Amino acid sequence: MATPREIRRRIRSVRNTSQITRAMEMVSAAKMRRAQERVRAARPYAERIRLMIAGLSALGASVDREAFPLLEQRPLNRVGVILVTADRGLAGAFNTNVIRRAVRFIRDDSGHPAELITVGRKGRDFFSRTTQEIEAEFTALGDAPSMDMLRPIIDVAVQDFTSGKVDAVYLIYTKFVNTLNQLPEVLQILPITAPEDATAEEQVQDFIFEPDPQTVLQALLPRYIETQVYQALLESVASEHSARMVAMRAASDNANDFINELTLTLNKARQAQITREVSEIAAGAAALGGR
Repeated sequence: MATPREIRRRIRSVRNTSQITRAMEMVSAAKMRRAQERVRAARPYAERIRLMIAGLSALGASVDREAFPLLEQRPLNRVGVILVTADRGLAGAFNTNVIRRAVRFIRDDSGHPAELITVGRKGRDFFSRTTQEIEAEFTALGDAPSMDMLRPIIDVAVQDFTSGKVDAVYLIYTKFVNTLNQLPEVLQILPITAPEDATAEEQVQDFIFEPDPQTVLQALLPRYIETQVYQALLESVASEHSARMVAMRAASDNANDFINELTLTLNKARQAQITREVSEIAAGAAALGGR
């Protein structure tokens, strides 16, 4: 059994770790609340532009697809993947889950060669150790990425698609459901397919488009892609902070449980030490009395 001094040293070490994880939990909780607010604020716009795209596509059934390169459907020979992960760890299985989903999609689901655009250090670091081709990498976007920060990502994906280098582009990210539930998602962003919504056409029939629906559709298509990528990054940031808060809370609870176990062990060690010392005193007294 370890000595009381060694056990006290371990208790101090675990308590210091618990204080760190508790502080990280509080920081992540504050960041998560702000990230949730940004996600809730962005969702109505993303939903509205989705309905507009669906309605305009339904109204413009005779749209010339050659005039809209972002709508061009081609046979799949090569796909592009935008993978959104975090720059930091200590977030439980957050990064592992989305990377595992990307690996499964690239190897099994797509069935075609893929080139990767990584957003976040964790995804970049993982795939840089594999034979997977990385077309571009983007890191340090922060907790509140702006549209200007995302445009280089979108430009690379759109350029690869319009040039014919890839025939489809997919976005893999973590969707924020609630504090305890975050789900890896795969979303096709190119070519743009009109979302299926029975009420979308009805909602845009009352609008007067100037100069015409096709021109408005052509202007909205790039915005639609930007909105999808922006929404995905906001969802990923909220999911990251939620996962880190839960992971740090679990770490703090485990540290407290470990401290309780060490305290019990310390009490047993002290009791054994006291018993041993009393026995030695009694044996010494008996030896002196026998003289």
